Amino acid sequence: MRILLVANAYNSLSQRVHAELRDRGHRTAVEVVRDGADIERAVRDHGPELVLAPMLTVRIPRAVWSRHRCLVVHPGPPGDRGPSSLDWAVHDRARTWGATVLEAAEEMDAGTVWAWAPCPLPPLAKSDLYRGEVADAAVGAVLAAVERAASPSRRPLPRQPSGHRTRPWLRQEHRAIDWAADGTDSVLRALRAADSRPGVLDTLLGGEWYLHGGHPEDTLRGRPGELLATRCGAVCRATRDGAVWIPQLRPRRLPGHPAGLKLPAVLALGDRLPPLPEVPAPLRPGPGRTWREIAYHEDGPVGRLEFSFAGGAMGADQCRRLLAAYRAACERPTAVLVLGGGRDFFSNGIHLGLIEAAADPAAASRENLDAMNDLVEAVLTTTDRLVVAALGGNAAAGGVMLALAADEVWCRSGAVLNPHYRRMGLYGSEYWTYSLPRRVGPERAERLTGRAEPVTAAAARDMGLVDQVVDCGPGAFPARITRSAARLAALPATRRRIVAKKADREAREAAKPLAAYRDEESARMNRIFDDPHAPYHALRRAFVRGERPPAAAVARAEGGC
Repeated sequence: MRILLVANAYNSLSQRVHAELRDRGHRTAVEVVRDGADIERAVRDHGPELVLAPMLTVRIPRAVWSRHRCLVVHPGPPGDRGPSSLDWAVHDRARTWGATVLEAAEEMDAGTVWAWAPCPLPPLAKSDLYRGEVADAAVGAVLAAVERAASPSRRPLPRQPSGHRTRPWLRQEHRAIDWAADGTDSVLRALRAADSRPGVLDTLLGGEWYLHGGHPEDTLRGRPGELLATRCGAVCRATRDGAVWIPQLRPRRLPGHPAGLKLPAVLALGDRLPPLPEVPAPLRPGPGRTWREIAYHEDGPVGRLEFSFAGGAMGADQCRRLLAAYRAACERPTAVLVLGGGRDFFSNGIHLGLIEAAADPAAASRENLDAMNDLVEAVLTTTDRLVVAALGGNAAAGGVMLALAADEVWCRSGAVLNPHYRRMGLYGSEYWTYSLPRRVGPERAERLTGRAEPVTAAAARDMGLVDQVVDCGPGAFPARITRSAARLAALPATRRRIVAKKADREAREAAKPLAAYRDEESARMNRIFDDPHAPYHALRRAFVRGERPPAAAVARAEGGC
């Protein structure tokens, strides 16, 4: 079918739906829209057989849905209505949830149901669930609905659900935290339900901030509401019966602060933050709950270096910490080292938010890129064991190239890869000119980077970008990876592979040193960073601020900068 996807943002679900439909042979177009007028223009331009809205918060105009079949994805089970569906589910501690595909109608979320799928809802942050369990359910429902829409009968579900519940916006007065009275579990529930957007509005050190993210702390204690410590840019704040780590803050209205930017809490607070102890997290997890970005586990011949950075973005300091942990892991007597293996983002590359907030974004870009390159180089030059990159969630740009530096790439079936840089107006780095053609060949590497389209895990496996697709839910991925790594370590061929790997690296280094790839890529990237008129700067600014990018910058980026 000719399918037009309309969305408020080309977010993770929109990308996954786009890629899944493309894999099945549908002719798809994507339009990012702000209002009904944008939708009408998009429909006129594309003349679709079906309009599909994976993530849309504005109404589809009657002039469109009365003439075209329009299907909308709602992140809730049949009968659930309202703009804060998943927020309420997390807030209310729902254990099961779902996603519904329904026909656009006069009333939002009230149209005929074409398909739906249930899903579990573990006690996690909203955005993690949205990219994981809810996205799996949504994609299953979308594929079923599109199949029905493509059939000659074109009928929705034969039996429609009865009853409905319409819930309002989950406003800040419902999200508010009473630090004197609320326990850790209540605080976590509020933070998780607000997670990436909109955050929990709170007063802290004389300013109004939106709090983003929340993780329990079982050891540190203090007066409720008191700031206790810092760790890797996060602050620890006491609750009535414990404490929570808050990784990021966004100012509501604060003079002199980069407007609208979500930043590591310590950086956001700046001089307002009183002296606090920096409490390091041990690399190996111990008893009790706490927050850490990086953790190492070891079981016999298998080491697992897990990492989880907010939004998948990796600033220079995070790259350096992960590199130090990687080097420590390589000191251990293991045959297989798993890099990643968590359930959410693997990596999206350099941290555009930190770069945008820097006094000198060009210098910050170079620093971040150098740190990322150092990390990728360390993986590429590991020759005394097999390294497996385990992608439980999405990866993009330099994050994909970090994965490709490993000997094998294992990917959960629901993950989406964006092995390109063009949408941000960048040439690319992280040794992509070495790793990507080696994996998929030079012609396909050029297509992947030039077309700048998302790739499903299955398509990535078929083209050689991924070695193994693990078909499981997000929560099952870490255990599945651990078992697979143990089997790999036990294979007699593994030791022979390690010996051959060292010889292959030496031969490739003799043919063209890795330093040459890095120098060539960095030279092109630095020219972009140092050019204030390069589209990268406008595209970065629009991306981190949630604004529509300038059309001229988009056109230049899509034309190859």
